[in-house]
Amino acid sequence: MATLNISMPDEMRSFVETRVSMGEYQSTGDYLRDLIRHDHEEIEQLLMDGLNSGTSKPLDMEALKKKAQSLV
Repeated sequence: MATLNISMPDEMRSFVETRVSMGEYQSTGDYLRDLIRHDHEEIEQLLMDGLNSGTSKPLDMEALKKKAQSLV
């Protein structure tokens, strides 16, 4: 397993340590791995949603410009 050293503000470190002390995680590393795992799952889900959203269409820049101008 690789080691990663990170720097963070004291407030963030205190927050992480509080989460660990509450018993939700066994260690700081466990907490960070869980955050990364959830982020990875969310990105994968967004990519799958994009793939499953249907066939893409060419972008009509003129229509987009008109819509943007109508919002001003």
